[in-house]
Order: sequence, then C-alpha cells, then structure tokens
Amino acid sequence: MIELPDLVAGGLAAGTLSALALGGGLLRLRRQQTRQRAEISALRTQLDGSLRAFTAEVEHLAARRVPAAAQRVAHPHLAVPGPLQPLTVGTPLGIALENVLLALQAEVASQRTRVDAAAQAGMRGATREIQAALYRLQDALRRLQQRYDDPELAQTLFQLDHENEQSLRRAQVAAVVCGAWVGLAREESHLVDAVTGGQARLAGYQRVKVHNHLEPGTALVSHAVEPVAIIVAELLDNALRHSAPDTDVVVSLEHVHHGVCVTVDDAGLGMTRDERDRAQRLVAGDAPILLTDLGDPPRMGLAAIGRLTRQFDLGVDVSSASPYGGVRAVLRVDSHLLSRLDPADRPPAPSAPRTTRRSGPAAPAPTHAYGSQDAVPDAPRHHTPTDENGNGEGDGDDGLPQRRRRRTRPAPAAVPEASAPPASSRPARRPEEAAAALGALQSGTAAARSGAEAAPAAGAPTAAAHDTDHTHDEGGAAR
Repeated sequence: MIELPDLVAGGLAAGTLSALALGGGLLRLRRQQTRQRAEISALRTQLDGSLRAFTAEVEHLAARRVPAAAQRVAHPHLAVPGPLQPLTVGTPLGIALENVLLALQAEVASQRTRVDAAAQAGMRGATREIQAALYRLQDALRRLQQRYDDPELAQTLFQLDHENEQSLRRAQVAAVVCGAWVGLAREESHLVDAVTGGQARLAGYQRVKVHNHLEPGTALVSHAVEPVAIIVAELLDNALRHSAPDTDVVVSLEHVHHGVCVTVDDAGLGMTRDERDRAQRLVAGDAPILLTDLGDPPRMGLAAIGRLTRQFDLGVDVSSASPYGGVRAVLRVDSHLLSRLDPADRPPAPSAPRTTRRSGPAAPAPTHAYGSQDAVPDAPRHHTPTDENGNGEGDGDDGLPQRRRRRTRPAPAAVPEASAPPASSRPARRPEEAAAALGALQSGTAAARSGAEAAPAAGAPTAAAHDTDHTHDEGGAAR
C-alpha cells in the first residue's frame, strides 16, 4: 500500500514537470512571437521602400518618360528615358510601365493624325477659294493686256501677271499637300513645254538653262502634264532659293531605258546627310504627310512632290550632289506616262529649247514673245522666249522680256553654245523700240480678233489675243 507522503511527492514531481514543460512552451512561443515581430517589421520596412520606389518610378514616368514618349511621335530621333531603377527592366512592373508608354504613343499619334486631317480639310477649302480668286485675277489681267496698247502699261500688266502666277503656284502647292487635285486638266503636251511651263512660274526663271536632248515629239499623256510641271517648278524653286543669284540652274532632258529623266543641277550649298535623307523621304511619298512635320512656317514644296509622285507613279531622287557642289534632283517619267506628238502638226512652243537630236540644220523659231505663252496657258506670258539667235529674248530694265514684232528671218549660222553671249550682257531695248513693237503687236492682235469674230461659227475656234501664230496650247487648261 502506497503511503500518502509518497503520493504527494509523486504529484509534486509531476506538477513540477508539467510546469517546466509549460514554461518551455511559453518561452518558445515568446521567441517565435519575437521573430515574427521582427519579420513583420522587416516586411513593413521593405514594403515602405517598395512603395517609395514605385512612387518615385511613377513620378519619373509622368515627369520625364511620358513627355518624351509623346514628343517622339513627332520627332523620332528623340530618345525616351529608361526607368529610374534599372532593376525593374523586364519585371512585371517594368513591362507594365512600357505598355503605358506604348498605349500613350498610339493614342497621341491617332489624335495627331485626326487633328492634322481636320487642318488639311480647312486649308483645302481656303486654298480652293484663293485659287478661284487668282484665276479670276489672271483672266482680268489678260483682258487688260488685250485691251490697252500702251507699252508701259502692258509691261506693268506683265509684271502683275507674273506675280499673280507665283501666288497661284503657292496656293496650288498648298492644296496638293492637303490632298486636293492638281486643279488643271490638260491635253497631251510636249514634255519640254511642261518643263518650261514650270520654269515660267518662278521668280528668277532667267537663271534656268534648259538643255533638251529628247527625241522630237516626246510628249506626256494628258493626266501627267500638270503634275510634271508642278514638280519641275518646285525642284527649280528649291535650286534657285538655295544657290547664289549669280549662278545658273542647269536642267537636262534625257532619254533613259525606262522613260525620260529631267535632271536639275544647282551650284548651291548642298545638303547634309540628314537633310538629304529627310528630303528623300518627303519626295518618295511613302509615309503620310502631316502639316506639323513641315516646319513653321511649313515648307511644302518637297511634300507636294511626294504627293504627286505617289498619285501619278512618278519618281524623284534628291540623294546625290550636283557636279557644281550643290544638289542634283532627278525626275523620272516612266514610259507609260509618255506619248508622242507629231512636231509638224503640233510643234512645241517657239520659246522651248530646240532638241539636240534633230538631224540637219534647225529651222529658226519665229521671234515673237506671245508664242511662248501659248504653250503654257497658266504660265506668265513673259517667260524667256528665244530670239532670232536662239539665245533668249532680250530683257527690259526690270528683268522681264519685252514683246517684239513678229518677223521672219533667214536661218542663222550655228553658234556654239559656249560662245553665245549671256543674257545679262545683251543691251536692253530702247523705249522707242519697245513702244513700236508693242503698238504693232496690239494692232495685229486687234485685227486678228476682228477677223475671227467675223468668221463663220462652223470654223475653227478663235484663239486668244495672245495666240499670235501658234494654236498649240500646253494642255488647254480648264480652270
């Protein structure tokens, strides 16, 4: 039988062991809680650091990366800064931020295109009204030229007509850049007439020297005449603007394997590689053209060329330098845009440079200024006509050619081009000679108009007063 003291001692021992075990458990639990508190504190510190880093990354995104990404839409050469913490690249956070930038750029590009399209639509409407007003002014000036015989007044009207023609060209280029049609419908015309027609639309056209090496009768199909004239005018305008005023711009018309090339060489400053690459992108017409890409104020010449090359399947290259240190621009007209006209039935304008491919001695062109206007109805009627020596008609005191009495001369002896005196060295005509020539011309045209009005209605249509001997019109512009 177990005694009571032994039982008590056993209970006490068991209680002591239980107390020790419980104490050990409580101690382990306290240590675990201490570790958990430390881990929670570390995680909270890490979370606070991550939150601060994320906040800084978002602030960097808003302050630096988003504006740069928006500007890159309009200026692709700009670089977009990377994330503030390089370690985020490739992480879910970094990928999410990059997606934000891509979505932003897509939306900015879409809105930019929409706004630019609205601006182009507004400009198309404005240029249409301006073109109509300029055409009306052009018709009024030509009626005045037919009505009055005073030489000084006629010369002033010629100058106004030329200024109006330049304004009309600028309005036409702006309309083409904004997606409008070229604005003129023409019939088939000699290619050299289209080139000289583009030349006549420019200030400083006297500096352009055209060398025609085409086969006689080389012509353009009707829908390509006005685009070629516009492109040539813009290429020549760039060449004249970016070269010294005492230098010439040389134009060569050559046959190539797939058609005809019109080469424009200037002696200007040339272009850097970046400028040449940008110009080539514009004239290629591959990318959409936005007004905001053309500068302030917008320079629309190359952009208009790009529109026309894409619409009419033409080719323009401005990526090479000219032999004179400037820029060489080449317009290529493929064979499917070429036609042929019989030079005997429809000769080119008398002012057009004679082709070097003509066999035998060249017949002299009639020496009259009005014939040069018939080939290009929308060109000013005072662009450089040829005189009896084929060197270009003499200029007046204001740099514009004077009208001359129509007369027939024997064929002159061939003069080498290198020995021909420059236009600037020929003496200006005296006022008495100009007055006599203009008076005779006006009298002749008045008599021609009277005879035409008395002709039967079934006869051929009467020519305008400035069509003195040449019924061929470059395209019969239908404005």
